Amino acid sequence: MNKTVLITGATSGIGKATAIELAKENFNLILCGRRQERLDEIKAKLSATTKVHTLSFDVRDKQEVIKEIASLPKEFQLIDILINNAGNAHGLDTIQDGNIDDWDAMIDINVKGLLYVSKQIIPQMVERGNGHIINIGSTAGKEVYPKGNVYCASKHAVDAITQGMRIDLNGTGIKVGGINPGLVETEFSEVRFKGDSEKASKVYQGFTPLKPEDIADIIKFVVTRPYHVNIADLIVMCTAQASSTIVDKK
Repeated sequence: MNKTVLITGATSGIGKATAIELAKENFNLILCGRRQERLDEIKAKLSATTKVHTLSFDVRDKQEVIKEIASLPKEFQLIDILINNAGNAHGLDTIQDGNIDDWDAMIDINVKGLLYVSKQIIPQMVERGNGHIINIGSTAGKEVYPKGNVYCASKHAVDAITQGMRIDLNGTGIKVGGINPGLVETEFSEVRFKGDSEKASKVYQGFTPLKPEDIADIIKFVVTRPYHVNIADLIVMCTAQASSTIVDKK
């Protein structure tokens, strides 16, 4: 029987690339995101290869998370792999100039959203004594950079939650790991700079950043390891990047 994977933030970037990559391996896919039209497009593209179901909700909305996951048809109800990919960054400001709405968005999506989704899925994994959870963190969860304050805090929280999950679920048969990318060229910077495409484009100028497909390929490797192998914590950067603040730009 093919395994079923639930991916949050599946409408673009790493989530979308991961869906495409795992479809090639015949995983059944539950694709989650806020933009139904994008979910429909991806489903249409991948349904020729594997079974695909979509759920449209915002991970910040606890009741929507509960309702949508509970609505899964029978053939998708048993989730073998959870990929907590939904996340965002809003603004790049000093702590004294930060926007409280931006702070709320980052904490609600990156931290609370991850917890809301996980809470709906972990119990069935525990009951079956099997499962795999991958939390997509960031190098920002391993260090702090100027004007990254709350975003870095939210990703440090993801790192701590991943470690806590792995400890609490030890002995249940569930694998837990974190993948922490550095600079990946996605819509991420456009969201951070609130649609200012000129600012966003400059983030990736002068060097070759990671692509979503690079991370998707790593996720495929992680979820296809033998049962006794758990990739617990992985940091991935492009060759030009040495840290959050040191990037070799030509």
